[in-house]
Amino acid sequence: MKAAKQWFKDWFNSPYYYQLYSNRNEQEAALFIDKLLAYLRPAPGAPVLDAACGRGRHAKYLADKGLMVTGIDLSIESINAAKKLENDHLHFFQHDMRLPFRINYFDVVFNFFTSFGYFDTQRDNDNALRTFKNALKPRCRLVLDYLNSPYVAAHLVPSEVKEAGDVVFDIKRALLQDCFLKQINILDKGKMLRTSFTESVRAFTLADFEKMFARQGLRLVDIFGDYHFNAYDEQHSPRMIMIAEKMVKE
Repeated sequence: MKAAKQWFKDWFNSPYYYQLYSNRNEQEAALFIDKLLAYLRPAPGAPVLDAACGRGRHAKYLADKGLMVTGIDLSIESINAAKKLENDHLHFFQHDMRLPFRINYFDVVFNFFTSFGYFDTQRDNDNALRTFKNALKPRCRLVLDYLNSPYVAAHLVPSEVKEAGDVVFDIKRALLQDCFLKQINILDKGKMLRTSFTESVRAFTLADFEKMFARQGLRLVDIFGDYHFNAYDEQHSPRMIMIAEKMVKE
């Protein structure tokens, strides 16, 4: 099992990606964002960035809450879909989050639902965090929502099959060389087509993130262990919802 370099470019542009993940719990996501906004208390109309926004459903939810939202994503297919949601408070751009995007501009940068850790090199991971940090105003906050690697490793399901209409997904999972790999073998019976993709996500720990944050001038100020904002526990929490602040040099 091996992921192609920059596997996310093809996979996130594929219609099969959205078929596979179409059952994500949108109500749970909305409740999570409500709790997050109650915690962060951004000012009405505050400019915020949704980095790796996908098709923009969560960015739209933030905009409906009265924020001025910008969404960026590498996938042109996702951005073309998201642009249909645009209004005076909501705008989308195709952009690689490893490259700079606005400086000292946003009150909050959001990176939801493990939309990080895909890159082949540590330099690329650092570049993405630098983009997030530089986009923030001084002393403003990054919210980075990531899987909790020790928990995921302990609960890894090696194999499963999912079906969506005429499409069968045969999924294999493994933890190899500090990466969670998910091989997705696809049979589209309607098109008589077989194809496959492999996701690769780095098994970063909290200590890893603290080191990466420190290199970029970010300070971890809080962490929660799930979308209900329960306390983080390394062995029992499914998520690491990390709140980091952009530090200011004295």
